[in-house]
Amino acid sequence: MKQLPKRLATFIFLLIWFGVFGLMFVNQQRLIDWYKLRGYTPSPEVAALVTSDAMTAYGQHLLYVNRPIITAGSDFGDACPQGAEKTVVLGCYKGGDEGIWLYKVSDPRLKGVVEVTAAHEMLHAAYARLSGDDKKSIDAQLSDYYARGLTDQRVKETIAAYKKTEPTELLNEMHSIFATEIVSLPNGLETYYKQYFTDRAKVAAYTMRYQSEFTSRQQQVAAFDTQLKDLKQAIEANQASLQSQRSSLNDLQEQMEALKVQGDTAGYNSRVAPYNQAVNKYNALLAETRNQINTYNEVVEKRNTVALEERQLTQALSAQSLPSEQ
Repeated sequence: MKQLPKRLATFIFLLIWFGVFGLMFVNQQRLIDWYKLRGYTPSPEVAALVTSDAMTAYGQHLLYVNRPIITAGSDFGDACPQGAEKTVVLGCYKGGDEGIWLYKVSDPRLKGVVEVTAAHEMLHAAYARLSGDDKKSIDAQLSDYYARGLTDQRVKETIAAYKKTEPTELLNEMHSIFATEIVSLPNGLETYYKQYFTDRAKVAAYTMRYQSEFTSRQQQVAAFDTQLKDLKQAIEANQASLQSQRSSLNDLQEQMEALKVQGDTAGYNSRVAPYNQAVNKYNALLAETRNQINTYNEVVEKRNTVALEERQLTQALSAQSLPSEQ
């Protein structure tokens, strides 16, 4: 068989290698992901998050490539030290797909926090992979919704906090927050998020569920405060009336004593019935006021119990629940 000329053989060799390098360049992210996922098997808890959050295959891929870890205590504190990205959910994403950590919230009243956190952090990984044009398009939609469509006051306050603490990451945070904490979004954003979730409403429902644990208690505390305000006004008004009635009774009693000393039996007797009526009125108001005070104290106890529950829930989702740095 006749051999190819040396130059032609070299050219073909280089062409093949350029082709190989070209394919590697085009598929470099896939190769990197393949390398990171070698031998990785998600824990049952992590795998369950994919189902609970209704993640697509791509959403699952983004989560798994970051080898998420659900942990608590010092392990979480070491992975996500104070100052790391944290929202109402507890977790952090290390840029460059260097890992996702999720804080293990065990309080059954806060069921859904870990699920929302997982989706939130996965979307940070997704945002980091957007092309320049895609990011520009999504950023415009996020900004428009924030300016024109966002009505959830809690989310507005969350975004306002990020404006102060992480202004350069504002759109990145909106990208995660809107998807996981808003039930209904504009059609453009709903369509966009379908590449990550088959049913995004499931994630938003988790947020609504555990947020209701806060809002219901906040509403109860507000109702108790209104009741206490009304009771306090009624008690103070009654106490002022009692003081006035007591002064009148004292005056009437002094008059009756004087009449008795003077021997004016008729005058004395004429005042007995009014005096007894005034005493009965005074005693009735006194009993009513004592009942109001008892009710006030009972409401205070109920109010403080609910407020304590709210503080405990808030602490479970705040940096206070994390171990302090040594």
